[in-house]
Amino acid sequence: MDMTSGATVGVSASSLRKMLVPLALAQFICSFAGSNMNVMINDISQDLHTDVQGVQVCITLFLLVMAALMIPCGKLTDRYGRKRLFQLGLLIYGVGAIISAASPGLGVLILGNSILEGVGTALLIPPVYILTTMLFTDIKSRARAFGLISGMGGVGAATGPLIGGLITTSISWRAAFVFQALIIVIILVLGRGLVDPVPADPGRPFDTVGAVLSATGLVVLVGGILAADKNAVLMAVLLVVGVLILAGFYLWIRGRERAGKEALLSTGLFRNRTSNRALVTQNVQWAVLLGTSFVVSVYLQTVRHYNAIQTGVIFTAATVGILLSSLAAGRLVRRFQQRTLIMAGFVITIIGIIVLLVQVKGHPGAWYFAPGLFLIGLGVGVMLTPSVNVVQSAFPEKLQGEISGLSRSVSNLGSSIGTAIAGTILVAGLADANRSYGIAMIVLAFIALLGLVAAVLLPKDQPSPETDTLSPSAEQRT
Repeated sequence: MDMTSGATVGVSASSLRKMLVPLALAQFICSFAGSNMNVMINDISQDLHTDVQGVQVCITLFLLVMAALMIPCGKLTDRYGRKRLFQLGLLIYGVGAIISAASPGLGVLILGNSILEGVGTALLIPPVYILTTMLFTDIKSRARAFGLISGMGGVGAATGPLIGGLITTSISWRAAFVFQALIIVIILVLGRGLVDPVPADPGRPFDTVGAVLSATGLVVLVGGILAADKNAVLMAVLLVVGVLILAGFYLWIRGRERAGKEALLSTGLFRNRTSNRALVTQNVQWAVLLGTSFVVSVYLQTVRHYNAIQTGVIFTAATVGILLSSLAAGRLVRRFQQRTLIMAGFVITIIGIIVLLVQVKGHPGAWYFAPGLFLIGLGVGVMLTPSVNVVQSAFPEKLQGEISGLSRSVSNLGSSIGTAIAGTILVAGLADANRSYGIAMIVLAFIALLGLVAAVLLPKDQPSPETDTLSPSAEQRT
């Protein structure tokens, strides 16, 4: 498959293919990190003398730090350069992985995994999508490049439990973080040849107040969800405060724009209805995928008493589903519109959740989980690339830094919300695990239904990237 027909002038086809490799690997390892800890819950809990909720907090904070910092870091790419931030993010991530591997307690694990790996990911992921958009200048080639990167993200999330379980069972959960550090070294070596098409602008102002408001609002909001199982009043207060802070953030950036000052995020990004709806589908996709991964992993380990590798092997079904849909992505975009693929993905995912509920009920066998997980993986894999391409291609290149940060923030916020909501329901009801498992999966099905509604509301004439020759700025607008 030729992904270089719309390549940046002056960069050879072979060079572009080489540059895609470290970008795709970076997305793989960051998605891998978001799900691989799910199969280590028992091992980490016993080794660090904590409980399931402690590990859940660590996982959710990792996803939340990414979501909270993705918008500011996306903006910083214009000021310091995309390649430079990509490399800095890799270095911080690698240090965090090593600290996590050596952590003596939950606090240090949170520092290494949740904070440093989260910050590193927030720094390196926006450049992945910005560079891809800049290097592949027409919708067709860009969609194929996004297909590889998004597919690797889905595969990373799906194989996280399998690879993590294998390493944890055969060596130690700590070795899984060493594995991440080794992959980071490989990406650093392969990424030396990356080309940044646009020079950095060190004098560009940065909206610090906007960055603090957006990050604080998201952290408080998800903190409210995590507090649901302990204190309903605290949950309500945090949710309200989080919404108010985010509303204040919007008013702040609108005020700066009206004053002619640089804002963290352009309010114009929210006026594109097509992009807004596609962002909702992105958020829901990752909420369902990571929420399902956490809930099923905890259920298998704490209720069925499976070890890490047994749990990981069961998730092979989801991995196969994502791989098959990723391999078919090229043929699918030639035959169907992006809206159709996103809708179909949600329908398949919802069916998968229903199958997972029906098959597992009353059946002790582990492989009763496989059909439902396969369908969930297949459904998510079908819609990952179309959603990303709709969002990224809806804006001109001058807004790519901002929309990339917003897009990745929305996706990672979905991951943290999915893990927080479904995980909190499950953890709070472990005394009656079968019932709480069912409730958590039903909630995830409802969330997926909301994503389907957003997909249905996308324009019916949304073009397929295989046939569309419009520039990014000519996409659907309000």
